[in-house]
Amino acid sequence: MKFGTLILISIACCLMISAQVKTPEKKIVYKYSQSLQVVVVTTKDWNAVQGNAQLFERKTTKSAWKMVGKSFPVVVGRNGLAWSNDANMMAETQPHKVEGDGKAPAGILMLTSAFAVSDQKVKLPLTKLVKSTECVDDVKSNHYNKIVDKFQVGNYDWNSSEKMLAVGSQYELGVYVAHNYEAQKGSGSCIFLHIWKDENSGTAGCTAMEKANIEKIFNWIDSAKKPMLIQLPDPVYKQWQKTWKLPNLKF
Repeated sequence: MKFGTLILISIACCLMISAQVKTPEKKIVYKYSQSLQVVVVTTKDWNAVQGNAQLFERKTTKSAWKMVGKSFPVVVGRNGLAWSNDANMMAETQPHKVEGDGKAPAGILMLTSAFAVSDQKVKLPLTKLVKSTECVDDVKSNHYNKIVDKFQVGNYDWNSSEKMLAVGSQYELGVYVAHNYEAQKGSGSCIFLHIWKDENSGTAGCTAMEKANIEKIFNWIDSAKKPMLIQLPDPVYKQWQKTWKLPNLKF
C-alpha cells in the first residue's frame, strides 16, 4: 500500500471518528435555540438521586438567560441519570437510558404537555386524569411511551402500563418530558416532572419535587415559549455549557 493511500485512509478514519462524537441531535439543538423557558436540573454525578432545579427564561432567542425565583431540590431516578437517546451522545463510558433501568434521562428534552387530577390553569395541553388514563410502557405496543385513555383507543394492545390516577398524590400535577420522543422500543417511557414521595426517595425515571414547586412550574410554563428540560450531572453540565450555550447556574 502506498504512503499516500495510507494518509488518505488515516484522514478518512479521523473524519469518521469526529462525525461520531456529536453534541445533541441537530433538531433538538435547534429546538433549544428557539426556547424561551428552561428547567435546569443538575445532580452531583451519574449515580446521585438528589439534585437541584432552577428555572430560566429569556425575552428573545438572542437574549441572555435569567433565573426565575430561587433554586429548589428535586429527586431523579432511584439509580441516577443516563443519557436520553434523544441526546444522541456516543459516550461509551457513560450510561444510556433503557426501559426499566430506574434512571432519569439526561440531555436537553422538550416539555410538551401537562396532566392533573382536576382542572388546572396551565399554558400547556392538559390531560385530566381519569380511571382509564394510562401511560403505556409495554415495548410491544403501538402506544408505547404515550398517555392514552384505554377506553378511547382503537386497539388495546399492551400488557404493561402506568395507571396514572391510581398512583395517587404524586401524580396530582405533572408535566410530560418528551424523552424518547420517537418511541424507539426499549429506550424508556413515561417520563414526567411530578410531586415527590419525599426528598430522599428516587423515582422509576422521573424528576420529582415538592408540590409547591410543581405548582410554580404550572403557573410559569407556557407552550408558546417552547419550554425544555436540561438535565445533567454537574460535571457534564460544566463540560458542555459553553458548546451548548447553557444558562449560568446560581447556587
